[in-house]
Amino acid sequence: MITSSSNSQIKNLIALQKKAKIRNSQKEFVIEGIKMFEETDSDNLIKAYVTESFYNDKVQGNPSYFDSFAYEIVADKVLCEAADTMTPQGVLAIVKQPFYNYQELITHSEANLLLLEDVRDPGNMGTIIRTAEGAGVTGILISKESVDIFNPKVVRSTMGALYRMPFVYVEDFVGALEEMKKQGITIYASHLAAKNYYDEEVYTRKTGIIIGNEANGISKEASAAADCLIKIPMEGKVESLNAGVAASILMYEVYRQKRNR
Repeated sequence: MITSSSNSQIKNLIALQKKAKIRNSQKEFVIEGIKMFEETDSDNLIKAYVTESFYNDKVQGNPSYFDSFAYEIVADKVLCEAADTMTPQGVLAIVKQPFYNYQELITHSEANLLLLEDVRDPGNMGTIIRTAEGAGVTGILISKESVDIFNPKVVRSTMGALYRMPFVYVEDFVGALEEMKKQGITIYASHLAAKNYYDEEVYTRKTGIIIGNEANGISKEASAAADCLIKIPMEGKVESLNAGVAASILMYEVYRQKRNR
């Protein structure tokens, strides 16, 4: 049993939780909680760290529960120090980062893409990924300035959708938009200056929806590269919606039209 937070494995766990640079150099990230742990494919699980009570509960119900992967039993206090949440559920694990092919995403015959430009809030990113799976999005392209998708708060917010939603980070966001247009993908940008409301457009063909930064919206360059600007109608004095909410509304309109095609 690991009983000290000075243990090298625990130090690595903490570093992976806190630093994107380390996550990317090791090509690994940390998942936390029972749901994420049990949804992780054992082939991608590098090592689990469990409390003694978690271990005993699982073994009592299923003696072979821990047979297919490496694990360490960790003192409760040490696991709490390594966890990103205030009340951990007794299990953390180091997992391999998934990788997806950019060309496959933009050449998909039924491309339905979400394009995130400088989305910085972990909660928004997690919500968007989770909603994207529900709305039938085929892939997400993310600007390099956006929040790290393997940030612990993002990972938790996805509720497991991170394992199933293809995504890639792109160095040149506007360049990627131009390349997608060459593949026959129509690009829509959510923008306050738009003349048309989002539900006045047709999204039954290959589609990409741009969602911009929480504070600044979509850049001028990305807006200019879009085929069409769209907006969400709003009453009262509200000028804009949370990025996760706006993305959800637009994704489900695209889904509604494609489903009823």
